[in-house]
Amino acid sequence: ADELSRAFELEGRQIFTSVSIGIATSAARYENADEILRDADIAMYYAKETNKSYVVFDQIMHARAVSLLELETDLRLALERDEFELFYQPLVNLDDVSLMGFEALVRWNHPSRGLITPGEFIEVAETTGLMIPMTVGLLRSACEQARAWKEEGLAPESLIVSVNLSASHLVQRGIVDQLRTILFETGTEPGHLKLEITESAVMQNAEHTINVLNKIRDLGIRLSIDDFGTGYSSLSYLHRFPIDTLKIDRSFVGTMEDGSENGEIVRTVIALAKALKLSVIAEGIESIHQFHQLRILGCEYGQGFLFSRPLPASEAAKLLVDSSRWQNILPPN
Repeated sequence: ADELSRAFELEGRQIFTSVSIGIATSAARYENADEILRDADIAMYYAKETNKSYVVFDQIMHARAVSLLELETDLRLALERDEFELFYQPLVNLDDVSLMGFEALVRWNHPSRGLITPGEFIEVAETTGLMIPMTVGLLRSACEQARAWKEEGLAPESLIVSVNLSASHLVQRGIVDQLRTILFETGTEPGHLKLEITESAVMQNAEHTINVLNKIRDLGIRLSIDDFGTGYSSLSYLHRFPIDTLKIDRSFVGTMEDGSENGEIVRTVIALAKALKLSVIAEGIESIHQFHQLRILGCEYGQGFLFSRPLPASEAAKLLVDSSRWQNILPPN
């Protein structure tokens, strides 16, 4: 390890490298060499994931590897069988608690495990290349739903449906043409669609991202930076991104009442958004006190369990026709 940690010269420059080693011992009583190599390989990848120089294989790693392989197989079948469904969480105007749109959130209707939330499968979808085809299908579904609500006379002209776009999708060649095709084929007006991109994703290759986002914005699609404050945005870049909205991460909103610095972070993000002429959405609003605090701070929009959990499309449609929803949480005049 000491030898590997030393710098080596490449075209006159000093280069440093690291090492990840997977170890499988003979104590496991292997019957052939392939099994030893398999388990050493599993341990090596675990070492990489945990940023360790070496890891000794154990059976827990094997069970995890088998579970991930099964999940990947199930994901591929889920794409073929159209097992993914969008749930819709309301986006609310905090001034008058009117409904301004929905965030579309994916759920997986697994044939044996039931409804699975993204936290259990998104990482695997990313690492296996399944994220892009899955997102294309979800974008199409969200656009079709927005058009259907409009045709049924349920959706106001200002209704927005937000869909999350992954970092891998953002850098995919042809993404702008792909979005243009989806809008055309679903008959969706671009202004009804908003794409949410995480703060870390937009900063991975900032100059390229600015170019891509400008082309997406030229289509008429709105753009939002999600989970703002949790990544590593540079203010020198932020004003150059052609975005419409900053979204305050739930981790800050959820602890506003604790007297911690997170309340000040929320205040600062709202002030920054106003300075940049951006709208701001707070996510994870769960209490009336948080709701009132955000209104006082001048936050324009919000979402969270105080208003509604993510709902199937049929349940979300009921919110579109219920004009009295949430009126009881407004402060008295």
